[in-house]
Amino acid sequence: MKIYAPWEKTFNKIATPFEHFLHAQTTTGLILMVMTIIALILANTPLTEAYGHFFHAKIDFNVGSWQLSHTIHHWINDGLMAIFFFLIGLEIKREILVGELSNIKVAILPILAAIGGMVLPALIYLSINNGGEGSNGWGIPMATDIAFAISALVLLGKRVSTALVTFLVALAIVDDLGAVAVIALFYTDEIHLLPLALAGASFLFLVLFNRFGIHMILPYFIVGLFMWFFMLESGVHATIAGVIAAMAIPSKPKQTPIDFTGHTKNLLDEYDNYPVATDHMMHERQKAILQNVKDRIDAVSSPAARLEHDLHLPVSLIVIPLFALANAGISIDFSSIGQTIVEPVSLGIIAGLVVGKVLGIAGIAWLAIKLGIAQLPQGSTMSQIFGVAFLGGIGFTMSIFVADLAFLGNDDLIFQAKVGILSASLFAGLFGFFWLKYIAKKGE
Repeated sequence: MKIYAPWEKTFNKIATPFEHFLHAQTTTGLILMVMTIIALILANTPLTEAYGHFFHAKIDFNVGSWQLSHTIHHWINDGLMAIFFFLIGLEIKREILVGELSNIKVAILPILAAIGGMVLPALIYLSINNGGEGSNGWGIPMATDIAFAISALVLLGKRVSTALVTFLVALAIVDDLGAVAVIALFYTDEIHLLPLALAGASFLFLVLFNRFGIHMILPYFIVGLFMWFFMLESGVHATIAGVIAAMAIPSKPKQTPIDFTGHTKNLLDEYDNYPVATDHMMHERQKAILQNVKDRIDAVSSPAARLEHDLHLPVSLIVIPLFALANAGISIDFSSIGQTIVEPVSLGIIAGLVVGKVLGIAGIAWLAIKLGIAQLPQGSTMSQIFGVAFLGGIGFTMSIFVADLAFLGNDDLIFQAKVGILSASLFAGLFGFFWLKYIAKKGE
């Protein structure tokens, strides 16, 4: 068969959903790194004023006397990030139903490690900031940036086992679930009951769509949009609507794999019965058959699986890069950076993400294995778990997100938090990567 372009070989490879997921996270991590550098450059050059004005410019939506007005920064954090949280919700649901979290014997180690990696950083942060003005930021060092962490692990290639990668993925998913719960329960200042009730009613409609077997995406999108708006008006952070909506998306396909195989074979046999025209154009009936095959492919794939696959690219290339560009740009005075790092907020975050994550993840994992509650991932060692625990200290995206909620309106504390997040994430990522690459030995 003639190869028309060298990159066509790539499209002939069959990748599992998990491999698609890893590829998407690796891509996101690399783009995040680039956008963070760009944001820091913009914030520390003569372009800083234009950079600030752009993200604080307002975008209004008006319908009669009703108006929804927010800055671009706010639209990104409350609007576009709802899509990111929706994708997180789909990933959590998949992991629980058919992924690493579906088997409790396999899931127990990453679940316990993730809990340790959330509780200890929060406690360490509070021990440093107890009673201070930054005490509300205890949720900041609890988070792990799944994209950065997985990117670092995937770049190590064969030096780490597949089981160790799945351990980190499962851990990060549980970590994301914990972060969502913390945002919903502890970073909501005031709740308006009527909009919250309407958001609940919207979710009920989504559940009914699911129960009635509706697999079209449009109805879920329309009602989900209303739920996002009601959640925004309720006082609960609007991005939580994304996670909740994901729980209602059908995870079961319309057609079983067995039925798909039989019907598709019949259609392809019928397709082959038509002679190829001299101009290599398909018969009209062949076009109809191919469309039918496409419809059956959609039917054998659940809406949740299709959405997760389709959203990874726009989230990786648009949503997360814009979030990084809007939030990572901090103006750094290098003459006072040493003083900023030892401020209680920055110090608490650094200690939480570096020391807390390592003690929480590696310490709890070691204890669970010693007690016989869990087993090491196949082909891995405790030394590698130690390295992975450092990668868990990369708290970039979710940590910055929580910092903006925890210190809303206090620019000084937000600045301290971002300095702490960037410093800790850089150190944890580099140390974890080099530990796994040059020191930790791969298991048998």
